[in-house]
Order: sequence, then structure tokens, then C-alpha cells
Amino acid sequence: MNNKHMTLGEFIIGYQKDFKYSSGELSRLINSIRLAAKVVNHEIRKAGLVDITGASGDVNIQGETQQKLDILANNLFKQTLINREIVCGIASEEEDDFVIVEGQEKTNENKYVLLMDPLDGSSNIDVNISVGTIFSIYRRISPVGTPVTKEDFLQKGSEQVAAGYVAYGTSTMLVFTTGNGVNGFTLNPAIGTFYLSHPNMQFPEIGRIYSVSEGYFTYFQEGMKRFLVHCKDLNQADNRPYTARYVGSLVTDFHRNMIKGGIYIYPSTTITPNGKLRLLYEGNPIAFICEQAGGKATDGFTRIMDIKPSELHQRVPFFCGSKQMVEKAEKFMSEFSADAKPIY
Repeated sequence: MNNKHMTLGEFIIGYQKDFKYSSGELSRLINSIRLAAKVVNHEIRKAGLVDITGASGDVNIQGETQQKLDILANNLFKQTLINREIVCGIASEEEDDFVIVEGQEKTNENKYVLLMDPLDGSSNIDVNISVGTIFSIYRRISPVGTPVTKEDFLQKGSEQVAAGYVAYGTSTMLVFTTGNGVNGFTLNPAIGTFYLSHPNMQFPEIGRIYSVSEGYFTYFQEGMKRFLVHCKDLNQADNRPYTARYVGSLVTDFHRNMIKGGIYIYPSTTITPNGKLRLLYEGNPIAFICEQAGGKATDGFTRIMDIKPSELHQRVPFFCGSKQMVEKAEKFMSEFSADAKPIY
């Protein structure tokens, strides 16, 4: 099939046989995400003109202040999926618990559940920095026709059938995988259509970017500190020193590193020993995309998608990006224990 000028809809139809589970239902689900993404994109473009920026005054279950656009994006995605009766359950970073989606007859025959971070990096909206939506799709494990259970959502990342993100930046891109590589689609705002612009996305073999909030350096584990010193080493033996690039929006930082080559890290600290990113809404979907693009994603020691979740809002340390860089970071993490002699 000729990829030139291919729309997202044409791609879904043409490559449906490559989906892990060839299903018209999964195709409709991805189409629903496409629709919701266009609506959220429209609202984001109005930021600064209408009262949708800043904090809402509410606090989510993680104890974080919700932004107005967090709530707006969450409701838009949730209602789009519920109205189309395309999933049997939804879990969101902005919801205390999972949402059971009932069919018209109060029984749900749909096979999929969706987990999402509806607006990653939303605090950046106020300063006009790119943000994104992250989503993850699983086949339910509870019997079809019954209400979903928490176990439908607490599956390992390796069980995902699809995952992706929408980057709302200078252009709006929908990037996703169904387990057969990663493809990116750019929205043409004039006609409201996503076109295949980045087929078969891959991490460069050699990366030069590291993305981490170095303001927390004092609170990092010894191995993490030593890896950062390694990144800044003037020895050019392995393409160093690396370039520091950190926006604070996971989608933005990951997207840049996948295109240019690099590593994104949100490690554990003495303040947040379990890390800060959510395994289900951020870690697993980004890890799936990362691996499908030839990269690697771990918690510094263990593959992210091998971790069995124990709760909906579980947090996890996160290392992902170009394989060589992640493996180098893992080497430092395993070599230097907590009682190693500090470098500073």
C-alpha cells in the first residue's frame, strides 16, 4: 500500500490485519480517540482567550492540583468513548476509581478497556509549552457481558494490544502502536484529517540527549548521580558530552528523544522513593511505544512491561529511550549501591 498522503482512517482499514486482535471494535476505538483528540486540540488552541488555563481548585487522588484543562480533557475523552459505547471500562489519572461503561441494555459486550492520562504536562499550558494525551488499551479478562472489574485494568504492560499518545505542539500528532511498529499521523487543521507523516518511527541507534529534572540531583540515588556525571563527561569516546533537554511534559520529551535519539528519566528519589510517573497511565503505554520503536524502558533494573500492577494509581521510576543509553544507566544503577562513596 502506498503510504503517501494516507489518512489515519485509511491506515486503520489497510493494516487492520496487523492488529494483535483483528477487530472492527478496536478500529472504532482508535477512531474514537482520533475524534476526541481533535476536540481537545481545538480547546487547547483557545488557551489564553477563554478561561481554561490555570488551576481548577480541585485536587486529584494523587494529591495534585488539577488544572482546568485536565478536567476538560478527561471529560471530553470519557464522554466520547461512553457515548459511542466502544469500551466496557475506562481508568484515568484524573479519576479516583475506574469507570464502568454500561451498554443500552445494561450489559456490555465490548472487549476492551482504556486507560489514559488525558492531558500530560497540563501545567505547561499556561506558558505555551507542548502537552499531550497518553492512552493504553487492553482486552478485558472478565467475562464479556458482565461489568468490568479492577483486574481488567491491573494487567502487565506486556498484555497491551495498543498504546499511543497525542502531542499538541506546533503541529498536532497522533502516534500509536498495535504491536507492529510505531506510526505517527499529523493533523491537517484545515480539513480536520490526520495524515501518515512519520511511518515506522525508530529510535536512532546512538542518542545524545538526556532528559531529567536535575533540580532533584541531591535526592537521587548514587547510581543516578554517577550516570549524570557520565552524561556530562567531556570524553568524546561515546558521543559525549550529551545535551540536556527537559520540558517537563513526558509526551514532549519522549517524542523529541524518539526522533533525535536520547533517554528520558524520572527516577526514584529520597522524596519519592517509588518514583512519580504512573505505571498504568504513563509508564506502560510509553514503554510499549518505546520498545516497538527499538528502544528500551525499565525502572532502572526491571523491564517496565513485566511489572504486575497492584493498584490503579501505582507509581514507578522510569528510564526509557535509546537502548544503549538506557543500558548504560542501568549499569550505573546496579553497580553503585546506596552505601557507595558519594561523588559530591
